[in-house]
Amino acid sequence: MLETPSSLLAIPDDSETLSEHVFRRIQAAIVKGEIAPGSKISEPELARVYGISRGPLREAIHRLEGQKLLVRVPHVGARVVSLSHQELIELYEIRESLEGMACRLAAERMTQAGVDELRRVLDTHERDEAFQAGVGYYQQEGDFDFHYRIIQGSGNQTLVRMLCGEMYQLVRMYRIQFSSTPNRPRQAFNEHHRILDAIADRDGELAELLMRRHIAASRRNMERHYEGAQVTTANKRGKS
Repeated sequence: MLETPSSLLAIPDDSETLSEHVFRRIQAAIVKGEIAPGSKISEPELARVYGISRGPLREAIHRLEGQKLLVRVPHVGARVVSLSHQELIELYEIRESLEGMACRLAAERMTQAGVDELRRVLDTHERDEAFQAGVGYYQQEGDFDFHYRIIQGSGNQTLVRMLCGEMYQLVRMYRIQFSSTPNRPRQAFNEHHRILDAIADRDGELAELLMRRHIAASRRNMERHYEGAQVTTANKRGKS
């Protein structure tokens, strides 16, 4: 039976449909890891939890499939996505290229007001309790997300649709998963500040280079995580 995270039990506000509420809650639970990668999504269980018919639930599940958070497995049903090591590397390679381009365009096109807002976003990140404790990086979405704001500031709507639309929550899922690696939060914060300084100086070439380096560093962090997990698994097998 699917264990229902507490975040799924929140009451919808008056402005959203039940299907929208279910969609947002399941989305948040998947992205935050409350529903583990590879978990089977039980439609009867979720329908019971929400007290709704299967129609609105299936609509929410279909939208989550569109965001690449759920995958449909023949004869099994919907499962939470679980990317392989190679698929993750490819995702980070795509990010490095496309977000680097977005950063260069943001340096050329972002308004001064947008730059000032971006500084306030980093100020918010620095005050976060988890960041201050060195155990994680601020991971709110949308306008509170440094990467999201830069992509929006690029002014390129195709990039916005790709990076802030269909790929966004999948990328956030793995950003959150690897953000608590020791020393990475402070390192990432310092990299963000250097990127912002390049954007403020309207140096598109440097801004792109720094963003590409930043995402490449995140990829290396992810790869070290996998290497460590493989060593741990090998050690356990050796002792068995």
